[in-house]
Amino acid sequence: MKFFQESAKIFIPDHLSEPEAFSRTTHLCIVAHHDDIEIIAAQPIIECFQNEHKWFTGVVMTDGRGSPREGTYQHTTDEEMRLIRLEEQRKAAVIGGYSALISLDYPSKEIKDGTKEEPIDDLLQILRVTRPKIVYTHNLADKHDTHVGVALRVIKALRSLDQNERPEKVLGCEVWRSLDWINDPDKVVLDVSSHTNLQHELLGVFDSQINGGKRYDLAAMGRRQVNATFFESHGVDAATGLSFAMDLTPMMEDARLHPSNYINEFIHRFEKDVTDRINRMS
Repeated sequence: MKFFQESAKIFIPDHLSEPEAFSRTTHLCIVAHHDDIEIIAAQPIIECFQNEHKWFTGVVMTDGRGSPREGTYQHTTDEEMRLIRLEEQRKAAVIGGYSALISLDYPSKEIKDGTKEEPIDDLLQILRVTRPKIVYTHNLADKHDTHVGVALRVIKALRSLDQNERPEKVLGCEVWRSLDWINDPDKVVLDVSSHTNLQHELLGVFDSQINGGKRYDLAAMGRRQVNATFFESHGVDAATGLSFAMDLTPMMEDARLHPSNYINEFIHRFEKDVTDRINRMS
């Protein structure tokens, strides 16, 4: 594959050839930033971990230059931060036993620009060589512009595939906004109760973020426990960790469906649920 950014990198932890690493991929995660993979895709990473029949591949679309930084990293230049974050992401790929890691190295502003076709062309290449069964990306209600930009680029790329090239399922996962608010029938519930040691280790790799002023490790693990505890109000916990996602498969299958209309359906169902409950209790 030849990507638009000359600085784009492919990393294969077990040193298999690129065609072999891509062809064995069953679960593909496409995200904005280094460490987004480990936040949104804990469930497929766990599912594929040390499983010879299932393999996880991650794609990071941006270069990490704009990261906030304090402490040890407060005087780090943008280019130094880019290299640090890339190395951290590679360490996570080794720890998690990923099939491959692809860093497309775009500036964030290019991912947020809906007129840019190059990121979509890159994604099309990746989707066609990996042919995953499930694709994970950001959800459409995320409050981070770059995350929503990635989700929209992923949807556009998926719509450009032939029917026989498309994955079975596309999921939009939570980072910069919990999906606890969507109604339970609309939630895709991902059980992340197992391998908590692996989850901690994957999140802890990103020292530039943790010591740089953002405790994503504590926040992500805490959210998973919170989701599990508050998921069911009238029963004991069936899991110790849950992540939530929304099903974006209809967005891939129906090119006439506008993303804002699709997410508004979730919002309207939530609004109706809240209003109906208040009316019943009044």
